[in-house]
Amino acid sequence: MKLPATTVIELGFNAGVLEARLNRPDRANALDDAMWQELRQVFDWADSEPAVRVAILAGAGRHFCAGIDLAMLGGVMQRIAHPDEARSREALRRLILDLQDCLSSLERCRKPVLAAIQGACLGGGLDLVACCDMRYVAADAELAIREIDLGMVADVGSLQRLPRLMPPGLVRELAYTGRSLNAAEAVACGLANASLPDADALLAHVRAIAAEIAAKSPLAIRGSKEMLNYSRDHSLADSLNYVATWNAGQLLSADLREATAAARERRAGRFGD
Repeated sequence: MKLPATTVIELGFNAGVLEARLNRPDRANALDDAMWQELRQVFDWADSEPAVRVAILAGAGRHFCAGIDLAMLGGVMQRIAHPDEARSREALRRLILDLQDCLSSLERCRKPVLAAIQGACLGGGLDLVACCDMRYVAADAELAIREIDLGMVADVGSLQRLPRLMPPGLVRELAYTGRSLNAAEAVACGLANASLPDADALLAHVRAIAAEIAAKSPLAIRGSKEMLNYSRDHSLADSLNYVATWNAGQLLSADLREATAAARERRAGRFGD
């Protein structure tokens, strides 16, 4: 298995777990052009690679991600410039949709994605972790919707995803004021699963959970993520119908037989990729 070639995301793989680390620590891992595109490249690859069972998203250095690189933001108008204003606006719309898709690749990925967040997680960084299955924070974590301080509407997912993850009134407070949410608040409101004392403890905790997930049936994990995402966006009746149809096709699997045998023999299950 060959990992994708990347320049600003550091990759590692061990025992079914992919680790993707944002690697621009000198810029607090701000999202530049390359990082946006490599996020999609990495998680599209993780989705299609059978050996990957779960992924961890982390950041190098003191901070997880300071949001969009302001140099990139400043160059947007040059990139979309056109003598016809309507064509310029169409180009801007397509650019926003493309950036949305780069982050949505984490949500599309059939494998669970766990975010390990230390230090600053601002603007586009918060949009990014909102796409993950679970979020874990270090005690120094600081999460914020900072687009309001740039005089703009957050447009790559936080205003759409966060109200499904935490109280809508709190999301509005963050969106309208730009204030930071600390680690304790993030856990209390349900945005984060747990808070750990520091970055080392955080990564060790997330790696342990990832290893536990990687030991389960990958077919069942894939189906569980599909059902959870589908149920979030559809009615109860539609979701129950979908899971019945899904299991009609997937339930009678080699993984079910192996899980049953492992339970009977009191041993860990051994599941194929």
